[in-house]
Amino acid sequence: MDKHSGVGVVDKTAAILGALEQGPATLAELVTTTHLARPTVHRLALALEHHHLVGRDARGAFILGRRFSELAATVGEDRLVSAALPVLTTLRDRTGESSQLYRPHGAHRICIAAVDRPVGLRDSIPVGTTMTMSAGSAAKVLLAWEEPARIHQALADANFTAADLAQVRDAGHAESAGEREAGVSSVSAPVWGTAGTVIAAVSISGPIERLTAHPGAAHASAVMDAARQLSDVLRRTDH
Repeated sequence: MDKHSGVGVVDKTAAILGALEQGPATLAELVTTTHLARPTVHRLALALEHHHLVGRDARGAFILGRRFSELAATVGEDRLVSAALPVLTTLRDRTGESSQLYRPHGAHRICIAAVDRPVGLRDSIPVGTTMTMSAGSAAKVLLAWEEPARIHQALADANFTAADLAQVRDAGHAESAGEREAGVSSVSAPVWGTAGTVIAAVSISGPIERLTAHPGAAHASAVMDAARQLSDVLRRTDH
């Protein structure tokens, strides 16, 4: 396919984004990969960063920005919800707790699929519920792999710390107890999109008396399995 559209700035921008699709890159690496002048790459990368099409990782290298995951979530939401319902049902049956799927929604998160525990005391989250990104295991999962500037901004009002998010990245899941709502525990794990970004969080939630203050010990494996299944579905259906 011809990579030259005849609109120079668009072609140069596409070259930068194409290079970042392969993974994080420093300014020097972008110059080498794109064969563009250093001032041009720097100017365009900063402009893309302003619009959140480009971000930075923890070491300051350029990465694809959160806007791509937001757009992908919007485009792929129907597909994701369709795939999620059987996975969430299995997760509910495996853990005995209500299960949910959240995606980022600006400065909040929104529940886009849920399967409730059929009987007994449960944490019921209706589809469409908008929640804070300042508390809860799903919020931590959705923020943990974000670009540093976004994390820094969110932590100003959060009930968790940068160290907590680092622990989430290391463990591959998050847990909370009484953080979002008194008496409720939860466990969440990331759903990865095809662009290598976290586009959603799979969760279970229920009363702390049943799930305990450390629900990850018993249920992290099941929640991570469910998140991996959804990530695999998205990879398969993207081709």
